[in-house]
Amino acid sequence: TLPNGLTVVLSEDHSTPIVHVNLAYHVGSKNEKPGRTGFAHLFEHLMFQGSAHVGKAEHIALVQAAGGTMNGTTWLDRTNYFETMPSHELELALWLEADRMGTLLDALSQENLDNQREVVKNEKRWSYDNRPYGSWSEKLQGHLYPEGHPYHHPTIGSMEDLDAASLADVRSFFETWYAPNNAVLTVVGDIDEGEIVAAVERHFGEIPANPS
Repeated sequence: TLPNGLTVVLSEDHSTPIVHVNLAYHVGSKNEKPGRTGFAHLFEHLMFQGSAHVGKAEHIALVQAAGGTMNGTTWLDRTNYFETMPSHELELALWLEADRMGTLLDALSQENLDNQREVVKNEKRWSYDNRPYGSWSEKLQGHLYPEGHPYHHPTIGSMEDLDAASLADVRSFFETWYAPNNAVLTVVGDIDEGEIVAAVERHFGEIPANPS
């Protein structure tokens, strides 16, 4: 665990020259406020819209140019972002994740919010609203967990809440939850643990914890 609270899990496996980096944040749809649902999933999209030193959609381009793959997922209790890279490109993945953890708000604009809000709304139409029986999981979840329970609403949120989200709302959500002391960084594969500890400290060590 770094002094700023980031938990680091390492596992060496030299069977193939590949590494996998997973950064899991302890934030999911259960942490959203009434009237402001869908924020955790919205950030799954916003986290690829650039940070202080990475341009819009450049995260994806850099990973793919290095021969890697990446994605992110959201659930009730957590959000995670991950890259699978050739082992000699590990430091690129660490740098990309650290840059958006520490400086995403530098690039978060009304334009990016509006753009990704529409992307999520289209995803909701495609996955839930306009698909035969697409709302079954949303209805089941609503019946299993009573109103007021943190699991009552789906991770994708509602159209009304997505429309109501302001830039200030979104910034506050990020500042609250996307901090090193609310995250676990896992690095698995063709690594040297000593070298990785130094690299993680170099990239993530100066990112401040959220004291609250």
